[in-house]
Amino acid sequence: MQPAKNLLQLLQSFLTRPSESFKALRSLPVTLDAMKLAREWPTHTSSSSIPVPTSDASNPLWKFFEARQAGRGIWKWTHYFDVYHSHLKKFVGQEVHIVEIGIYSGGSLEMWREFLGPKCHIYGVDIAPECRSYEGKDTKVFIGDQADRGFWKTFRSQVPRVDVVIDDGGHAPFQQIATLEELLPHMHPGGVFVCEDIHGRHNRFASYIGGLIDSLNEGNPRMQPELSQMASAFQSWIHSIHHYPFITVIEKRDQPIQGLVAPRHGTEWQPFLEKDLPR
Repeated sequence: MQPAKNLLQLLQSFLTRPSESFKALRSLPVTLDAMKLAREWPTHTSSSSIPVPTSDASNPLWKFFEARQAGRGIWKWTHYFDVYHSHLKKFVGQEVHIVEIGIYSGGSLEMWREFLGPKCHIYGVDIAPECRSYEGKDTKVFIGDQADRGFWKTFRSQVPRVDVVIDDGGHAPFQQIATLEELLPHMHPGGVFVCEDIHGRHNRFASYIGGLIDSLNEGNPRMQPELSQMASAFQSWIHSIHHYPFITVIEKRDQPIQGLVAPRHGTEWQPFLEKDLPR
């Protein structure tokens, strides 16, 4: 049923936004070229053993994971821990409201508490009612389907502030897309949205993120003594989008910007562009 629904949505997109759809089709050849480059990337055979990536030994999240030999389970790709640390360390010791979707065995809820400190408020979301057992002081558990937009409407009414989202839920693209659409606009300024386990080529969630990247690059700057353009609503609030193997991070700005500018500094310039600049 889901593929038929997706096909219908694609057809509707072509009918309602033909110019955007044709632009997307024109970009398909270069997308395939990029995939060819990645597929044919040269391999290095100088070493007979290839090390498995781990995180920085000084990373407190990695230390917590490595020390977890008993107790509530944590199951993560090892390279995720440096991603977490890089994007979430600014919240350490602050009042921060974090949502983790996909509680499973509860160990990562303890990890976030240890890493972020006593001022953090943790909200766990899972579809399994058994996960209510992880609720406790400053940790509230919501049972619901992350693809259910009605569930997120209720959630937002009860959790007015969200600083961090960790989507480690069902991993299906339609679930990930629904979660992003329902939570990213709701997030507090400076918020960080993390989606894990984006697997496989032609992944629909990765393609969705590609559309967001296109929107981040959107514009037709005016050529003046400096380049400038007004920021779209999306550009004004979204600071950056980061891709790593299997995981994507989106960061919101602390405050919106009105425009994007590229001023020129200096007094000596090659003449071949001067004719294009207004006097």
